[in-house]
Amino acid sequence: MALKSACAMLMTLGLESRTVYEEDFERPFLEQSREFYRLESHRFLAENSASTYIQKVEQRLNEEGERAVQCLDESTRSRIVAVLEDELIRCHMTTIVEMENSGLVHMLEHDRFDDLLCMYKLFRAVSDGAKVMMESLSRHLRQLGRELVTEKCSNGSGAVGAGGSGAGGVGSDESMLKSPVSFISELLDLKERFDRFLEKSFLQDRQFKQQMNSDFEFFLNLNSHSPEYLSLFIDDKLKKGGKGLSEQEVEALLDRAMVLFRFLQDKDVFERYYKQHLAKRLLLNKSLSDDAEKTMISKLKHECGCQFTSKLEGMFKDMGVSDSTMEEFRRHLENSGNELGLDLYCRVLTTGFWPTQSVGAKCHFPPHVQNAFDVFKRFYLCKHSGRQLQLQPNLGSADLNACFYGGDKARRHIITVSTYQMALLLLFNQRDRWSYEELATHTEIPDKDLMRAVQSLAVGKVTQRILVKENKGKEILPADTFIVNDGFTSKHYRVKIQTVAARGETDPERKETRCKVDEDRKHEIEAAIVRIMKARKTMDHNQLVGECIQQLRHRFVPAPAAIKKRIEGLIERDYLARSDSDRKVYHYVA
Repeated sequence: MALKSACAMLMTLGLESRTVYEEDFERPFLEQSREFYRLESHRFLAENSASTYIQKVEQRLNEEGERAVQCLDESTRSRIVAVLEDELIRCHMTTIVEMENSGLVHMLEHDRFDDLLCMYKLFRAVSDGAKVMMESLSRHLRQLGRELVTEKCSNGSGAVGAGGSGAGGVGSDESMLKSPVSFISELLDLKERFDRFLEKSFLQDRQFKQQMNSDFEFFLNLNSHSPEYLSLFIDDKLKKGGKGLSEQEVEALLDRAMVLFRFLQDKDVFERYYKQHLAKRLLLNKSLSDDAEKTMISKLKHECGCQFTSKLEGMFKDMGVSDSTMEEFRRHLENSGNELGLDLYCRVLTTGFWPTQSVGAKCHFPPHVQNAFDVFKRFYLCKHSGRQLQLQPNLGSADLNACFYGGDKARRHIITVSTYQMALLLLFNQRDRWSYEELATHTEIPDKDLMRAVQSLAVGKVTQRILVKENKGKEILPADTFIVNDGFTSKHYRVKIQTVAARGETDPERKETRCKVDEDRKHEIEAAIVRIMKARKTMDHNQLVGECIQQLRHRFVPAPAAIKKRIEGLIERDYLARSDSDRKVYHYVA
């Protein structure tokens, strides 16, 4: 109280000013305090870890603040606190944050939420304190993310692209999905972990949140497979026979996946893969539920607009129309007394909606199967004149009644196979033994799809080997011959033959996908340029490029060189013209 009274006396002597108090007491007090804490800070840093140091700093700040209120003039409190913040924090920010085995990275690695919160509160009080923490956190997060995506890229480049291009298999080996699914799962775990830091330690600081999002966008897009793998992850969650997840758990996973989707720059690449995977789920009846599928589409629609999901919604419309068409076809067969000799179910797909091939894949079927297709084709074209139908055997499936005679008595099973596998197996009704070359000649199945179909039937899972390869070894050669495995047994009456899944996309397939994406991008860039120029009439080159990027970034980020090339193309076709006075200025040609 005596010190408090002395300070009050000095303030009184100043005659309504702080001059006497400041010159005779406060200034020397602050200078000596600065020197004292400068020395103490060095000693504290040398003797303690970062956690202990920031606790001591917090303790000192509280002590000095209380002391200033109790013993000094109230106006001194902010000044002495500023001295402590300067000497104990600002002068040592980088040292504290980067302290080995105890700094910010150590706290992140060991989930030291309280220590990080304490550091954040102290650092945000000083100039650039939060920035120093953010930069260190960003470096660490980017390093973690880069290691994750590059490691998974190298180890998972051969991951199975379930539902990707190739034959329409009935299923794919679940274990083979580990790479793409675990790739996304680990990214989601990393995001969830740092979201906890954001909530508990950084108090939802907007700048920290923006920096974390920027970091995730950076390393997610380092891996060119990210759009495909994210689509595969969603595909895995929306398939029947999932990991025992409830609908609520599936939706929660989809919500988390959408967080990563927002970070993707190549959303148009994701759309192409998602359309392929959705087609497989719908056509092979593997969707968890229509509600789950529509929920996912609504999430994509909310993020990217109607244009992004219009084709996906069209696919669902085709499924409903196909159901009605098949009911009419069955009534037609009953009324006409036409017996097909098999149960046929066709899906009529609109070319623009589905990832179908522009030219139907070749496949030669036995006469009674081809006749059934032809009967449906004539029925459909009579109802819809002017339309064309092309069979897509790479997307279908079939159930075959099979009888195996090995052993004491015959065993009957229903074998669920792809359309290609059906065409192969029906040939064995004609004769017992076929070579690979003969199968290729008689069915005309594309070699890549034929190889996968034969591998699944002859060298796939032991419990699913319907055929026997007479030559030893797993590799299939053109001269290899095959016979029916009469010793086939299964405890299930209905046996599903899983097609050997394509390991992601092969390099040629990935190149083809990229070429298709690039071709689509050309049209989108040109459309954006025309829209902008039609509204603005006249723009210089840099402004046009910048606005074009801004308009298209919700689907992909176009390269300035690509935009320039499309501008040149539009000038050649007289959509735009260069200004006579400035070659960098363009005019819209009405």
